[in-house]
Amino acid sequence: MITDTGKRRYQEVAEALKKEMIDQSLSVGTRLRTERQIAEDFDVSRSVVREAIIMLEIEGLVSVRKGSGIYIERLPNQSEKNATARSDIGPFELLQARQLLESNIAAFAATMVTKNDIQRMQEALDMEIQAIESGKADYDGDEWFHRLIAESTQNGVLIDMVNDMWRLRKGNQIWDGLHARIFDESYRQKWLDDHQQILTALNRKDPGKARDAMWNHLENVRNTLLVLSDVEDPKFDGDLFKTPKVVKLNK
Repeated sequence: MITDTGKRRYQEVAEALKKEMIDQSLSVGTRLRTERQIAEDFDVSRSVVREAIIMLEIEGLVSVRKGSGIYIERLPNQSEKNATARSDIGPFELLQARQLLESNIAAFAATMVTKNDIQRMQEALDMEIQAIESGKADYDGDEWFHRLIAESTQNGVLIDMVNDMWRLRKGNQIWDGLHARIFDESYRQKWLDDHQQILTALNRKDPGKARDAMWNHLENVRNTLLVLSDVEDPKFDGDLFKTPKVVKLNK
């Protein structure tokens, strides 16, 4: 079990794997054990292992081959053995935080939203539709939609929190590495449908349905990314990494 709370979990796993490469005298070209096995050995979720492997990819230590596995590309030197090169927040850690926060923001937004807010959110969805139809890798409409929901609360603290989470995503090399594994973009239509359900709940000023719709949307995002970026097991069970649903905050 890894217990160093001063570092992110994926960093701890990455460092443990580097130590194994050196201590076990592994050679270039060696196939590492599967993500599932690594997760079991270190008693962490497979999403944490996914982030750790991407970190090692970025550092040029391993390569991930679709349908084959994880292979050592070069061995870390002693100075890299316990070095943490990346400080990015892991994508799945970030999505979990967003799920906990934005579901409750959506519930509150349902009590505050105006007709103008709804109109602007629909414009954001129209941007998503245009991006999907044109085949462009453009997620501006997606980001705008989530930011608009926060803005509709008229609470500056909540708005800043959502904006901060989007800033953490942008320029995040671990996130970029995750998306580099994904070639099937059919999921974008599903996410658009999720957004439409959120908008419908907001338009009806239904806090409970708005919360559930946002929660389910970000659960879909997380599970989709886990499944589509899995190089080893296409039948991977995304239910293993669901965020436990918390007690609703409204009375």
